[in-house]
Formats: sequence, C-alpha cells, structure tokens
Amino acid sequence: PGSPYQPVIEALGSYPQKKFYNVSKLGGTKYDTLPYSIRVLFESSIRNCDGFLVKETDAMNILDWKTKQNDVEVPFCPARVVLQDFTGIPAMVDFAAMREAVRNAGGDPVKVNPACPTDLTVDHSLQIDFSKCAIQNAPNPGGGDSQKPLTKLSPLKAQPRKLPCRGQTACKGPCSAGDSSRNAGPFSAQIENTPILCPFHLQPVPEPETVLKNQEMEFGRNRERLQFFKWSSKVFKNISIIPPETGMAHQVNLEYLSRVVFEVKDFLYPDSVVGTDSHMTMVNGLGILGWGVGGIETEAVMLGMPVTLTLPEVVGCELSGTASPLATSIDIVLSITKHLRQADVAGKFVEFFGSGVSQLSVADRTTIANMCPEYGAILSFFPVDNVTLKHLKHTGFDKAKLEVMEAYLKAVKLFRNDESSSREPEYSQVVQISLSSIIPYVSGPKRSQDRVAVNNMKSDFQACLNEKSGVKGFQIAVEKQNDIVPVQYEGNEYKLSHGCIVIAAVISCTNNCNPSVMLAAGLLAKKAVEAGLVVKPYIRTSLSPGSGMVTHYLSSSGVLPYLSKLGFEVVGYGCSTCVGNTAPLPEAIRNAIKQGDIIACGVLSGTKNFEGRLCDCVRANYLASPPLVVAYAIAGTVRIDFETEPLGTGFNGKSIYLRDIWPTRRELHAVEEECVISSMFKELKEKMEKGNKRWNLLEAPESTLFPWDLKSTYIRCPSFFDKLAKEPVSPQPIENAHVLLHLGDSVTTDHISPAGSIARSSAAAKYLTNKGLTPREFNSYGARRGNDAVMTRGTFANIKLLNKFIGKPAPRTIHFPSGQTLDVFEAAELYQKEGIPVIILAGKKYGLGSSRDWAAKGPFLLGVKAVLAESYEKVHKSQLIGIGIAPLQFLPGENPSTLGLTGREQFSILFPPELSPRMTLDIKTSTGKVFSVIALFENDMEITLYKYGGSLNFVARRFL
Repeated sequence: PGSPYQPVIEALGSYPQKKFYNVSKLGGTKYDTLPYSIRVLFESSIRNCDGFLVKETDAMNILDWKTKQNDVEVPFCPARVVLQDFTGIPAMVDFAAMREAVRNAGGDPVKVNPACPTDLTVDHSLQIDFSKCAIQNAPNPGGGDSQKPLTKLSPLKAQPRKLPCRGQTACKGPCSAGDSSRNAGPFSAQIENTPILCPFHLQPVPEPETVLKNQEMEFGRNRERLQFFKWSSKVFKNISIIPPETGMAHQVNLEYLSRVVFEVKDFLYPDSVVGTDSHMTMVNGLGILGWGVGGIETEAVMLGMPVTLTLPEVVGCELSGTASPLATSIDIVLSITKHLRQADVAGKFVEFFGSGVSQLSVADRTTIANMCPEYGAILSFFPVDNVTLKHLKHTGFDKAKLEVMEAYLKAVKLFRNDESSSREPEYSQVVQISLSSIIPYVSGPKRSQDRVAVNNMKSDFQACLNEKSGVKGFQIAVEKQNDIVPVQYEGNEYKLSHGCIVIAAVISCTNNCNPSVMLAAGLLAKKAVEAGLVVKPYIRTSLSPGSGMVTHYLSSSGVLPYLSKLGFEVVGYGCSTCVGNTAPLPEAIRNAIKQGDIIACGVLSGTKNFEGRLCDCVRANYLASPPLVVAYAIAGTVRIDFETEPLGTGFNGKSIYLRDIWPTRRELHAVEEECVISSMFKELKEKMEKGNKRWNLLEAPESTLFPWDLKSTYIRCPSFFDKLAKEPVSPQPIENAHVLLHLGDSVTTDHISPAGSIARSSAAAKYLTNKGLTPREFNSYGARRGNDAVMTRGTFANIKLLNKFIGKPAPRTIHFPSGQTLDVFEAAELYQKEGIPVIILAGKKYGLGSSRDWAAKGPFLLGVKAVLAESYEKVHKSQLIGIGIAPLQFLPGENPSTLGLTGREQFSILFPPELSPRMTLDIKTSTGKVFSVIALFENDMEITLYKYGGSLNFVARRFL
C-alpha cells in the first residue's frame, strides 16, 4: 500500500489469480544486467516503497547499481526474520521490556508486536552432559564441580549392572552383564539396519539413551527460559517458536521455513530473510537472499523497519570443471574460502555462475554459502535453477507450487538458465575457480582461513610447533617436541604427545546440510569397524546432527551403529561443541596435558576453531570434513601422513590405511539416492509441527506484560529503555574518558561477547554465587543471555583477551584513578560509580567473527561511550551504533602507535550539534595532544539512531 508502482502489478500468465510486481518492465536493459541478488533488492524496494522508510530514489539507486555501488545506502525489507535462542532470548526480553516501558510512558503495550513474520528456533540450549551413553565428568558443563564418572554404558562393552532399555519398543534382550553377544568380537554378528538402536543389544528403540538423557538435562536446566519462550509464543502476534530438539536455526531455516517464493493472499514475491545467526547465509544456496545481522537490527526489522546497507559490490564467482572424487564439500568450501578471502570480498555480495555451478547439488551450494561469514562476504548467492527445483521436488514441495514458483521467477528474471548461450549479469569483478584443482584440506590450527592440505598436515603441524607464538605457531622448544606423557585412564595406560587428538566432533554448521559428507563419515566408520579399527576411549567423540533428518538417513542407511561403535553417538540436536558447549575432558587427561604442556588437538566439522573455543587446554583446533574427523579420531593424532602411515592395526595385525576405508563417490551416490528421499523431509516437517511432549506440556503465563521474577537469574528486565524519549537530543560530549581496554588487531566477537561456560573465578560467577547458586547451577552464558547482569559481567571475560595494559592474555584491565588491576567488569563498575566515561582503543578488524548483539550491549552497559579503532567488521560497527556507542576510526595510516598514544591518557570528544555521515571529529587528550578521527556514521538513519540512543529507543517511541 502506498507504493507508486501500482501499474507494474500483473497477473502471472497461466495463473491469473496470482499477482506480482513485474519489476523487469521498470528497468529495461538496466534490469537485465543486474546481478540476481541485486534484482531481489530492487523488487523489495519497489514493493515496499512508501516514501518514508523506502523512497523512490532508493529504488532508482538500486536500478543504477552499476554506477551507484559503494556510493549510496539503500534500505531492504526482508520477507521474514529467523532468531535462534542464544540471541533470540535477549530480543524477546527486549520486546517484553519495551512493553513495560511503553505502558509506563502511557502507551498501549499490546501494540508492541513483531511487524515482520518471525520464527525463533530454540537450538542453542543443548549441552553435552552425556556421550557414548555415559555421563561425563561434569553433569553441568556450564560450570560445575567435577564428579566421578558413572559407569559407562558404551555399546558392546560388558556392564556390571542391569539396565532396562528405554522407550515404548523394548529391547528383547536381558540388558545384563551376562549377555554373551556383547562379549563377542567387534560386530561379529551382522548389525540390524534399524532407525534407532538399543546401546546394549542393537535392538530397535525410539530414541538413543544419550539423546533422552541430554533432553532431560536441557529441559531441566533451561525450564525458566523455555517458559519465557512459551509466554512469548502466546502473547506476541506474528511470531512462532520452534521448540527444543527440532534442529539448528540455520538447518531448520533451510529444511522447513524456506519458501523460495512467498505467497500472501495470492500475491507473489521473493523469499528473503535476516536473522541473528551468522549462518543465515546458508539459504542463499536455495536462491533465497539472506544474511545474519545483529540482534539490535533484527529487533528493528521485527518492528517493521528496513535493514540499511551500502549498495554493495557484487563479485561474480565463476565455477568451472568438476572436483576430484576425494574432495568433499568441505574441501570445496575451504578452497573457495581461500580464493574469495584473497579476492577481498569483505562487505560485498558474492554471486556464483558458470558451468561448474550445475555440477553442485543444493546441499553443496548451501554448504558453500554457509561459510561466507568466514571469508567476510555479506552473502554468497546461488540463483534458482533446475537443480534447485529438482531438490525442492524431492523435499516435499508439491508440483503445483513448483510450477507457480518457476513461472514467477522466470517472469521477473530471477531464474538462472543453465544454457551456455544465456546472458550472464554484469559484476563488479569476476573471480574464476576451477573445481578440478581442489584437493582435500583441513583448516587450522587457530583460524578457519589457514588451510592445510591433508597430505601436508604432518609437516605443517611440525612447523607450527617450531613457529613463534602467533596466528599459527606454538613455539615449543625443539628438545620438547617429542615429549611423551603417560596417563592412566580406565585401567589402561596411554601416551599423550604433541598433536594428540582429545576432541573429535561431527557437528552442525556447513556439513550436516549435505548428506554426502555425513554419509561418507558413516561409510568410513562402517569400513573401519569391519576392519577392526577403534578410537581411544579418552577422546571426546560426539555426533550432533543438524536435525532429526540427519539421524534418520544415517540410521536408515545402516551406518549409525558403526559411528556409535567408534564413539560418535548422537548427543542431541543443537549447537554444542562448536559454541563451546562440550563437557570437560577427563581429569586425568587434562592434568597430563597441562603437566607436559602438550599441544593437544580438537578436530571438528564445524566453522569455528578460534583458540581455546572448544576447551581451554586444547590449543590446536582443526576444521575438517566429517569423514576426516572420524579418520583423525581413529589415528589419534594429527602427526600422521595418510599416504604412507596406517591409521591403525586391524584384525590379524594388518595395517589399515585411509585409502583402504575411504568410500568412493559411487558408493556415496548409491546410498544417498536410496536414503535421502522426500519422506525424510516430510517426517521432519511433521515433527516440527507437532512439537514434542515436554514442550507441549510446559506451562507458561498468558498476561500481556511479563511477570518479572526479581529473584530470577535467567530473565531480567534490562535498562535499555530507562531514558525513553519521544524526541532526540544533540549528541553529548565525551569528556575526560579513560581507556577501559587497549586492544590489538582482529579482536573477535568471541573475545567481547560472553559465550560458553561461566568460569568459577569470573565476575559473573561471583554474581551468581551471591544469588545463592552453586557452580553446578551456573549453566552457560548463552543460557543466561536474558539476564543483563550476568551478560555485562561476562563481557570481555574471554581468557584469550589480550589487553596491552596487562601484557598477557587475561580478562583484566587497570583502573587508572586507583592504579588497581581488576576484572574488566569491576574496573568498569568503579568508573561508573565515579561518573567517568570510558572508551576502547583497538586495532584493525575490531568485531571480527559471528554477529552478536551482546558484543555491543555488553560494552554499552559497562559504560563504554565510544570505540576508537583502525577498522571494523561492518556488522559489529552497525551494532555499536544500534545500541548508542559511537564507532570512531583513526585516519588512514594512523594508529595509537604512530600518534604516540599509550592509552593511559584521558580523552575528550566534542560532537557538533548536527552530525553528517563520515564526518571528521577532533579528539583532545589530557597530555594536550589533538588528533582527528572519522565518525563512522554511514547515513542519516545511523545518525538518527545514535541521537535517539540506539534503535531500540527509536522504535519504542513509535508506540507512545
């Protein structure tokens, strides 16, 4: 309504009841040369043009993309929003707080609802308390006292006591230690091909015991949060909650929520999405424009405001050739990541074209698109083509809907033609990649962009031991590089050395959307077990699928029991190891690693491998494809040459090499065709729509306003709306500010935002202890994101934070008025009590990594008024503005060192009454030095948001 482009609304060919904006008629030849992703932006601007939030000039600027890229800001109104619970709970808590504030200011709180369709997936609550059907050392990985491990319940291993099988379909075996079948050789009897297996007798049961135990723990420790979500689903309009144990946000988005083409009352338009998860980009593999943004911007979109972005450059990535049979999707991903990082695609769209695109399945495409945050692009787009339609047909889209979809996409020229004669769009630049040149790689040991060819892994790790401490090196003295530390574990002696693997996780992100790589892991496990290979018991192995569909096809293909036999048992459905939610290593192993200063390794099929992320004593972490995760777990070390050294010794003392058990492409394709079928997607959708018993029985209040419990340590009303005002005020000067932290380059949102377990010596732990909680009850930061008091105390609490004031990694800083060295929160608290503002000094790429709203909210609540850095990650910079922190940038070629700044000075910053985009400001220090910086406000909207104290207050005033 209100769009000046009503005349371009047309009926869709053979479907006259279907209407759409035929935007291709507006642009003529200009439209035909636009990249497909820019065409989606153009359609959105035409459909949402109201003369206020989206203006006609915005639409014309998008149409003139070729000459306007990087020069103008344009608004984008996505079709929907997806939240995951780690970032979704603060968003919903903010909505609840906004209702409270609007009511207190005389407005109607019932009006506070999402204006944009919103789906919230509860997927980040899972923690691995149980694996291999055994309780881990700590029942609460979120922070608890170490417990003696209970009796292990591993498959095919003698047990000292009887245990009944769980579930309605009971195992027929006695489940006792006397069962002779369990004392036979490994899988000496044929394993039944069953969906779910009893861990003792390999008989059918509804759910693995491990899953059930973890589900019980998840619902128990997160009950208060889940009740809040249930309340939200009842009182807020236009929002749906996907309950726990359904799948990850990006996986559910891909398999269930994606429409490709939206249809509302017979009106058609392209599906598009933004969300609070950096892996939203996965849906670009389906031809759906989408990317991750901060929770602050997402909340604004939920309330009907557009996302504002600089009209981006679009890098065309031309794929040609066919990949090697040994190269998996992760190899393709890492190879493309390297090429695109070298091409400098940060802050740009990437769009794929060329003959090689048709060689990639939709699963391959979504895998590649999922990794785009790691090479810095906003998104990586694969236009819809015949491969996409074929995939959608197999996943349950009915024929009539697909026919309408194809007709509409062709009418608006959003359908990619496979014919070589078809005209390709014009791009800002073209990067050419030959798939034929791709060989298997892993990535690490500290950063995802540091790729290592598998055949060079042994020598590269040796080089890392020799290299100075830094982005790759560990600086281990030559005489200590072959040290061996003996350790007793479960009655046996093992030897740990540099490169030993202690964590091996086949998990979500990137891989689980691609059946071929998961099936490859399963088939490799099957061949390994049949050959007599095993995994050492102290290695923390786990399998956390992206959704129940993955478990389904692993089970129906017959490989799940073999994965379980090697220790890769399904632990649940949710982000786990990748976000630090793994149980501690066995105490004996931890002590041995620390005693010998061993460079222990983790191998995972995820996307994040920052140092210390998996476990504080695991210093080297490698990203690898699922089959390589299994292979390295069997080998037990990364110091192996797969070509010349065996993985281990099998039956009859025979040496088994990787080539002996690696599945061929023909095997993979045969299993994939048989097992990955439309019925699996249908079953998954039915599961999502029905929910689960625990969720359905969960009680929650139904009041318009949330009944805040002042004793709660999970849900707290935040203070973001304390200064809610109808009209903006002039930016206030920052006078005599101290530097809270003096940081270097590549400070990630992992360093800033609270994540993982709550250390018992941290400020957050002290707060929870004062509330009467024991360490066993701390849970994780992610679970407590609805409590601003916990999250503020966890900001900058990362053990790897390197503050130049301290000189070593530690979450500490100096309170300059007193000279005390304190926790970051304690120093910030003192500054606020003294009425002294604080700022942060940083180097290049401040805010790198996943989009996290608490990476902005936390510093704001610590009293940070401005960040002064050499450069920023774009999304994080927008988050700072969205919360009310000024992002300031040194002039080109300048930094604290060149300006002679120590960070011990006090800084004064005067803002003029009227700000303008990217204007220059002067900063004066207490030593008398004056220097200039750039205020990184890109447009008038960002300036307006800053004046209002952030986007939350700007949006809230509309209800007054």
